[in-house]
Amino acid sequence: MNYLSTYLKGIAMGAADVVPGVSGGTIAFITGVYDTLLESIRRINPSLWGIWRKEGFKAVCQHINLFFLMSLFAGILTSILTLAKLISWLLVSHPIPTWSFFFGLILVSVYHMLKQVDQKQIPQWIFLCVGIAIAYSITVVKPISMEPSGINILIAGAIAICAMILPGISGSFILLLLGMYAPILGAIKGMQLDVIGLFAVGCLVGILSFSHLLSWLLKKHRDTTLMFLTGLMLGTLPKIWPWKETVSWRVNSHGEKVPLLQNNLSPSHFESVTSQPAQLLLAVILMLCAIAVVLGLEKFAKQDDDDIAK
Repeated sequence: MNYLSTYLKGIAMGAADVVPGVSGGTIAFITGVYDTLLESIRRINPSLWGIWRKEGFKAVCQHINLFFLMSLFAGILTSILTLAKLISWLLVSHPIPTWSFFFGLILVSVYHMLKQVDQKQIPQWIFLCVGIAIAYSITVVKPISMEPSGINILIAGAIAICAMILPGISGSFILLLLGMYAPILGAIKGMQLDVIGLFAVGCLVGILSFSHLLSWLLKKHRDTTLMFLTGLMLGTLPKIWPWKETVSWRVNSHGEKVPLLQNNLSPSHFESVTSQPAQLLLAVILMLCAIAVVLGLEKFAKQDDDDIAK
C-alpha cells in the first residue's frame, strides 16, 4: 500500500510537470515526499560501489530507497505519457477553467509551504522577496528558440529537471522559455524514443548534481530555503492568471501560431477586450476544487506518515 500511494503521488507530480507554470516539486512537497525524494537522489553517487562490494545489491537498494524512487518515477512517467495530450487539449480548448484550477493549486500551496516555516524573521522575509523577484523576472523573459539538436535536448533536460524539483518553478515553463517545450511534448506524444532518451539522460545529469545542493540547503537553512521557495511560487502566480490578452504571437516548431507575450486582465476587462465570456463562476469553482485537492493530498500524506510510524 505504501508503494501504491507513492505511485499515485508520482502521477500527481507528473500531471503538474506537464503544465507550463506548475511544478511537480510543489506536489511533492504537499504530499510529503519531497525530503525523501531529495535525500534518495542525493545518495546516488560513487560511494554506492563500495556499499555494493561490502554488503551487496540489497544494501544498495535500501541505501537509496530504490523501490520508493521506482514507484514515484513510474507514477510520474505514467502521468506524463497518458495526460500530456489531455492537458495540452485543455489548455487550448478550455484555458480559463484549466488555468483557474492551477492558480488555486499554487495559491493554497503557498499557504501550505508557509505553515512549514518555524522562524519568520527579517532574513526569511528578505529571501521570500528575492524568490518572488527571481520567479517573476523569469516569467517575463522573452522565449528563445533553441534548435532541437541532440546537445540542446540534453541541456534542456538538465535545466528543466532542476526546475521540476523546485516548488514554484515549472520545468515545463523553463522548456517553454528555451523554445524546447513543443519539441519535447511532441516527442512524448509521438513516442520518439531517441528524443525522449536524450532528454532523460539530461534530466538524470541535472537532478543528480542539483539535488546535493538543495538537500544541503534544506538541512542547514531549512526555514530560509522554504521562504525562498515560497517566494518562487508567489512570483509565478501572474504567469498562471487565467484571464489574459495576447499581445503578440510566435510560430512554434510545428508551424502552429501560439501566444508569445500576454497581459493579465481582470475578468470584466477580459470580456470587454476579447468579447469572450470570463467564465468567472466556473473559474472560482475550479479554484476551490484545487484548494480541496491540496488539502486532501495534505491529509492523505499525513495519514500515510502516521501509518508508517505505526
